[in-house]
Amino acid sequence: MQIRVGFEMIYDCPQPTPMIFNTHVHYTRVSDLVSRDDLVFDPPVPTMAYRDSFGNWCTRIVAPQGRMRVCADALINDSGAADVIFPQARQVSVPDLPEETLLFLLGSRYCETDLLSQTAWNLFGQAPMGWGRVQAICDYVHRHIVFGYEHARMTRTALEAFHDRTGVCRDFTHLAVAFCRCMNIPARYCTGYLGDTGTPPPYGPMDFAAWFEAFLDGHWYTFDARNNTPRIGRVLIARGRDAADVAISNAFGNTTLTSFRVWTDEVRTD
Repeated sequence: MQIRVGFEMIYDCPQPTPMIFNTHVHYTRVSDLVSRDDLVFDPPVPTMAYRDSFGNWCTRIVAPQGRMRVCADALINDSGAADVIFPQARQVSVPDLPEETLLFLLGSRYCETDLLSQTAWNLFGQAPMGWGRVQAICDYVHRHIVFGYEHARMTRTALEAFHDRTGVCRDFTHLAVAFCRCMNIPARYCTGYLGDTGTPPPYGPMDFAAWFEAFLDGHWYTFDARNNTPRIGRVLIARGRDAADVAISNAFGNTTLTSFRVWTDEVRTD
């Protein structure tokens, strides 16, 4: 199958403002791109690109004073397969974990492992280790938090999501990631496109999505506490410790986002 992915964001800047965008399809999916996902700026501005410490491809600009439109549109091949389920995946003991996974055991800006550790062990200490424990965490978070765009708050942490019991996909993900790390399971935050392929209507407004990957049995596996069911057509954009590492945009000055659209549409090829 093929998926058309893209977005349009319109900003108002009262003065020239440096910005960073983290919106490119992840390098692990570049070979699937049928058309490039280049960023288009209106008015045109000089751009510089770099790879951050997590391997995400980022773009730097100085936005001009006034209105600026940034968009991307791309076509990508996808297998059409749902997320992998492997209940036999075992938990790796901390001494045996690869060094590159250890960062994802630690607390971070939105995942307060120190404040949630005792709660996690109380809730999941008796759950089967490995896949079963991560799934138990997803089941709990899925039931515990009520989803709603009206509950969105950019500063909400995992601990606050636990107490508020409301949020959006990033809040489900932060709480599940924090619980996994508390249980000595490396977990990393993911953001990307996720459409409604394979799900029944009605469909909500499209947005960038958040999910996570847990390291089990030598591999990173996809989990999604918000949907808590295998989904089709995930298109990864970025990975990091939490949302602070994979923000779609960062502005170093006053800006106002006046318009925001995301699309993720299956394209029929038959």
